[in-house]
Amino acid sequence: MLKYASLLILVLLIGCGQEIICTGMCGGDELVCSALEKAGNNRGELEKVLRHCKADSLKHEAAKFLIANMEGHSFYRFALLDSLDNELEIDVLAYPDYEMLCAAFDSVEVEVGQLHWDTTDHQPDLEFISADYLIENIDLAFYAWETRPWAAKMTFEQMCEYVLPYRGSSEPLESWRQYFLDRYKDLPSQMKDPTNPKEAVVLINRDIKTWFTFDPRFYRHPTDQGLSEMIACGLGRCEDMTNLAIYAMRANGLGVTSDYTPAWADTGNNHAWNSILIPGLNTVPFMGGESEPGEYKLDRRMAKAYQKSFSKNYANPIYLRKNDDEKIPGWLRGRSYRDVTTNYTPVADASMLLTSYTDVQFAYLCVFNSGEWTAIHWSEIDNGNVNFTDMGTDICYLPMYLEDDILTAAYSSIILQKDGSIRTLVPGDKTETVIVSSTTRRKLDASTDNIEQTFLNQGATYELFYWDKEWVSMGEQTAGDKALRFENAPQGALFWMVEEGSRKEERIFTWDGDRQVWW
Repeated sequence: MLKYASLLILVLLIGCGQEIICTGMCGGDELVCSALEKAGNNRGELEKVLRHCKADSLKHEAAKFLIANMEGHSFYRFALLDSLDNELEIDVLAYPDYEMLCAAFDSVEVEVGQLHWDTTDHQPDLEFISADYLIENIDLAFYAWETRPWAAKMTFEQMCEYVLPYRGSSEPLESWRQYFLDRYKDLPSQMKDPTNPKEAVVLINRDIKTWFTFDPRFYRHPTDQGLSEMIACGLGRCEDMTNLAIYAMRANGLGVTSDYTPAWADTGNNHAWNSILIPGLNTVPFMGGESEPGEYKLDRRMAKAYQKSFSKNYANPIYLRKNDDEKIPGWLRGRSYRDVTTNYTPVADASMLLTSYTDVQFAYLCVFNSGEWTAIHWSEIDNGNVNFTDMGTDICYLPMYLEDDILTAAYSSIILQKDGSIRTLVPGDKTETVIVSSTTRRKLDASTDNIEQTFLNQGATYELFYWDKEWVSMGEQTAGDKALRFENAPQGALFWMVEEGSRKEERIFTWDGDRQVWW
């Protein structure tokens, strides 16, 4: 009865805030009608799914849920291109380790110019998904939900969001439910408490760990792997690991999705991990093929954490308020995510009056990641005032606005401190000497003769910058066996020292009078 009682809730969620004007195959749901229109030549496949599920009211609502929310879900293939956009073949496993792979990239760039990744194949699900694939997915999802003992307390609404979806990210579509149903068909008999979803996750994850593991070489393999590729190589990056856990666990009626941070706040790159829905509780984080629920720890500073959802967030204010001609940067353009930052780190709102912006609606709070300021959250601009909600504390940020696809500083860089107060980093008129012994966070110890340890490469050239609406150079120096000293540096500024020819992974820092403080 609990499962059927939530049917009305799901119907309301699918059509929330929408005028019901459709009839016929759409079932009176405008969002389904809109999806069918956007499917183009693939509309017949989606209608076949709706007809197939018509006899079962819950399966029909599940089919409508998937179709109504399918827009934005796609397969993306990325290719490595040279400066003339010629595609280069790359097999990351042809190199013994990540460092050798990076060295190969560097040597190729010397010959053909800067390399970059770009999309060479994009297959929107609405236009490419087959009826047979979707029907199999729905049937097997229902089978797991209805037969697995740990799924007994999962509502229909929860099943649709956490079990029913057929993909984890932007990987190629492959059938995976039957494979993992068969692999773990005897799992209930191996459990102390077959009604405990956490115990089921632990046992499945322990099995995954025996044959799949993380490998940094897949950082240079940005196309998310499908199941067959993951089985063949047994290796992948965090996106692959989370997808594999999603397959194995959703196939068995466990409500698993992925949480992620689009950009770390104190280092380069990003990260994704899993979370398991425990009915009656919140989602609990873990890492597919690595760490179990209750044991997983994130040791980097996090500005924002988001949770992937299959359903669209139609109530996302940035879409409700934005002008049609205003663009949104990067991943913020998507709708299939929800903010879960408060689950992971202390937060505070960052409010300020911008000092520079043009005729735009929104400002963006950015973190420094791999040599660039990267948008991590947004705020509407109200007479210059902005309020960025639920931001991770003890982090350096830069408020920016987007114009002509370029992020431009709208305020000074700031530190959102642990107590929620804002420290503004403004280069002052007074100067001081900044002594730089490293380009990233290190444990700095004094030697027995009281000479500070340094982590610079002797003979390498370094350039120190400070931030004043842009990076302003303070000149270059060549490293010896001692820390580098830069005279006449502006007090109160944010600094960044970069080694010539580096990949720009050096970290920003402030100077507190006798040491570097890393951000």
